[in-house]
Amino acid sequence: MLHRYPFLRLFFPLALGVYCGDVTFYQGQSGWTAFSFYGLLLFLFALLIVLYFLKRYSYRWLFGAFLMSFFFMLGVVRMNGVLRQSEFGLPNEKAAYRAVITEKPKKKERVVVCQARIEPIRPPSCPSSRGPNGDAFSTGQTAPVTRQSFRPLKALLHIGKDSLSERLTTGDELLVYASLSPPTNNGNPDEFDYARFLARKQVSVIGFAYNHDWKLLAQSRTHTFKEHVLGCRETVLEAYRRLGFTGDDLAVLSALTVGYKEELSEDIRETYSISGASHVLALSGLHIGLLYALFWFFLRRLPGRYKGIALLRVFLLVLLLWGFAVFTGFSASVVRSVTMFSLFAIAGLFGRKPFSLNTLLAAGFFMLLFYPCWLFDVGFQLSFCAVAVILLLQPRLFRLIPFSSRGWKYVWGVMSVSIAAQIGTSPLVLLYFSRFSTHFLLTNLFVVPLVSIIMYLAVLLLLFMPFPMMQSWVALVLRVVIDLLNGGVRWVERLPLSSVDGVWVDRVEVVGIYLFLLLSLRYLFVHKGKTAMMCLSCLFFISAWHVAMRFYDRPRQGVRFYNVHDSPVVHCIASDGRSWLAYADSLPDQKGLCKAVSGYWLHARLKAPQPVFSDFKDGCLACDNHIVAFSGCRICIVNDDRWRNKKVSQPLLIDYLYLCEGHAGDLRGLVNLFAARSVILDSSLPEYKKQAYEEECRQLGIRYISLSEKGSVCFLL
Repeated sequence: MLHRYPFLRLFFPLALGVYCGDVTFYQGQSGWTAFSFYGLLLFLFALLIVLYFLKRYSYRWLFGAFLMSFFFMLGVVRMNGVLRQSEFGLPNEKAAYRAVITEKPKKKERVVVCQARIEPIRPPSCPSSRGPNGDAFSTGQTAPVTRQSFRPLKALLHIGKDSLSERLTTGDELLVYASLSPPTNNGNPDEFDYARFLARKQVSVIGFAYNHDWKLLAQSRTHTFKEHVLGCRETVLEAYRRLGFTGDDLAVLSALTVGYKEELSEDIRETYSISGASHVLALSGLHIGLLYALFWFFLRRLPGRYKGIALLRVFLLVLLLWGFAVFTGFSASVVRSVTMFSLFAIAGLFGRKPFSLNTLLAAGFFMLLFYPCWLFDVGFQLSFCAVAVILLLQPRLFRLIPFSSRGWKYVWGVMSVSIAAQIGTSPLVLLYFSRFSTHFLLTNLFVVPLVSIIMYLAVLLLLFMPFPMMQSWVALVLRVVIDLLNGGVRWVERLPLSSVDGVWVDRVEVVGIYLFLLLSLRYLFVHKGKTAMMCLSCLFFISAWHVAMRFYDRPRQGVRFYNVHDSPVVHCIASDGRSWLAYADSLPDQKGLCKAVSGYWLHARLKAPQPVFSDFKDGCLACDNHIVAFSGCRICIVNDDRWRNKKVSQPLLIDYLYLCEGHAGDLRGLVNLFAARSVILDSSLPEYKKQAYEEECRQLGIRYISLSEKGSVCFLL
């Protein structure tokens, strides 16, 4: 196996080293540990040189072992080096910064999110402008930026949404008065690790600037090659809009042709996900293969059969493919596909086998060597696993049913590729999305040809820019094809049992499934009884682990408070899997709450929680006047002034006093009404109010928990 696929012994040690480098970095490595990594790497490199020049056959296994150890340590060092680039030194208080927007801002409900390059400013360059609290840009309070590397500091700025911020674009230069802090998670169970996600993208800080805390200094100042390329992509998107593409048509066209997915609504994303067509919205091998065929169709027309002409064809082809990769944002799946097709083109010059598992491993190896964080990119993982299983399994599937008709051969070819790709990606899809699309074969039968037509029509559309009349005709045909694609995907979505949702698998099960898959493929090749026994043992381990985890993660009776800013709620959980969500507000952000903690509900094997907005009684739960009684535990939810100026002869004994945004009084008035064991401070409280409540709790000697600092808390009953 190692001799047949030599890059196997390079890729997997490097990938394992990248993973271990990520783990050691977040466990808080010391400076001595980082130095030791580099020392061990140099030591292994020296040993490799010595063993290579010894040239003894008996030492060949030692050379192989040290070679894999070297690339393992190289992965650790590279990953640590990339993550250290996000380290910084900034003051905790507000200060003035100069920010250059590096990507197109994203418009949210209340803010405009801008990825920017942060640079310190000198006091003389600060314009005289004051914030709403009297803070002046011109006071000289500027921030020195200390970094662990020479790269510019990346920041994610949240700017208050208004008519001016909505017009911000790539290259705009801003003066921002804000407090920048490292990204943190909310501390909810099984939530998406947003802080680590940003660190892997080398985003160091997050800042919030309200309407009067920022000022536009210059418009559309393009500083880097990437910003210039993104500007060109925006020109293409504007051309689509000018030609009348709107809504889902524009969103799908932008995603298919230039890799811009910000226009995709949640509804169209869900539709493509349920129908099993999500892969076409992410630029990957299908799209790059179509472009490769188009470029080669024109380049092969170059006259001459000399070696120099053939070399020129390959050079231009590779240049065009990588130009497209840069143009679409350099995503992991695009880079993997472009790397493979580049190797395919180069291999054609030397008469080598173009596509093989070794080619895929070589592409993955060089990608991780260049940017190790791609290992944790979901697109990279899905793309890599899909292509690997297609290369290993699809030829055997295709030969199972021989067809003489070219039409049926095409249909069976598409189906066999879809089956192999689905087998390769299903474990990861279940891990990340808890969903399995049952009609993926039917979907891919019409999606693949329609996407091919859309890609070629889009190229034709851009080529006809000097001819507006012809361009409008092409745009009309293109709009019809996109409508057919979206309509077909929606039709599949509405079919019965179109997807199986709510499936929970953990990482150990996913690794076990892929190990079982590899052993099964090996059995198909060698037909050995020992391999069959290993397959059965692996299957038994997966089943035993799943049963054990179901018992360990079974529902436990208790109450849980979440750190979700716009949705204060008390989650009452029964041991039989039933649960209730007692909301503080009558119109909470249910969608945001579900997005934040639905993974925990699946993990804990809970049934769909029942929302409670008013007085309610059901078995072990009773809710009356925002006082929740559940299994002997009493919680008072305070989010208004209903208890203000009330008096009682004896305070009501409760377990938790849950303070949310909306209560204008102080804590002392509530203590006269309720004798609480603990006070829970919700993250919806303004910072000044939260600090005032904390001070009162300390003075009164009451235990308190701040959800914005502690994260989600659970009390078992």
